[in-house]
Amino acid sequence: MTARAVIYGCEGPGLTDWERGFFAEADPLGFILFARNCADPDQLRALVAELRATVGRDEAPVLIDQEGGRVTRLKPPAWRVAPAAGVFDDLARRDLKRACEAAEINARLLALELMALGIDVDCLPLLDLRLPEGHGIIGDRALGSDPDQVIALGRAVCKGLAAAGVTPVIKHIPGHGRARVDSHEALPRVDAPLEVLRSSDFRPFKALAEAPWGMTAHIIYDAIDPARPATTSPKVISEIIRGEIGFDGLLLSDDLSMKALSGGLGARARAALDAGCDVALHCNGHRAEMEAVAAAVSPLTPAAEARLARGRAGLGAAPLPTGFAALSQHLEDLLAG
Repeated sequence: MTARAVIYGCEGPGLTDWERGFFAEADPLGFILFARNCADPDQLRALVAELRATVGRDEAPVLIDQEGGRVTRLKPPAWRVAPAAGVFDDLARRDLKRACEAAEINARLLALELMALGIDVDCLPLLDLRLPEGHGIIGDRALGSDPDQVIALGRAVCKGLAAAGVTPVIKHIPGHGRARVDSHEALPRVDAPLEVLRSSDFRPFKALAEAPWGMTAHIIYDAIDPARPATTSPKVISEIIRGEIGFDGLLLSDDLSMKALSGGLGARARAALDAGCDVALHCNGHRAEMEAVAAAVSPLTPAAEARLARGRAGLGAAPLPTGFAALSQHLEDLLAG
């Protein structure tokens, strides 16, 4: 039986009886974790295993947003403090080669930590540009304002994650850097001309279009589709994301519960899939919303299944090394230089 085209969050550090039954019946493609789900390594490994057991698939993807800096789900003291992307931006302005090496090592460390827990997808790298007019929700999560620098650092992050067996997710296609409001709270509109977007915002995504997974932006681009945000716009997805940018990996919506989207949760999920997203993402673990999404989503399409398989085939399988501490020290030395 083909899994359904949705990824869900759960409510807490362990599954409720309702969640076990719901996931078994709804058969989502996979799951996403947040800080509310992550208490300590033993607990989290058990939760990840139980999530996969509910759908009976050991290969069900388990995602997390472990960026470093402000967006960190695995927190001290149980886990390492990872630097924000802005740290690599600062280093790259002085020494791009050194910054790329540091970004790759940091991504590899992140991946090794995740693989030790059974987590196999990290929603990273963020390829949005940090631009003066942009809302602070991006800020130091960005790898820079220069597209060429973001391309180089983003490629290093993808390489580090994939080498240790974790699937990278480029986000937020086709670019969140010009949004003046936080899409968690309201619907942003970007009024930049298409040629400006092509010469800047789109470039990192186009250069890394071979990435296995990508995540959409809940943003209206007036020059492309003034009526619908990218997540629910057939025109943005077909003409820009799949067309001009050339991304043919698994396309995941950003979280359906964000306030940038309107309408019921089922309608949002259906609109995202109808527009061309391969998978709908629902994160908050709220029962009524999850039930509405489940009623609206369909099984993965053959094209989505093929994209998922291609992404898995491109991963390494590095075990947790005994030299983890040495790798961490090397990263510290690079960032201190």
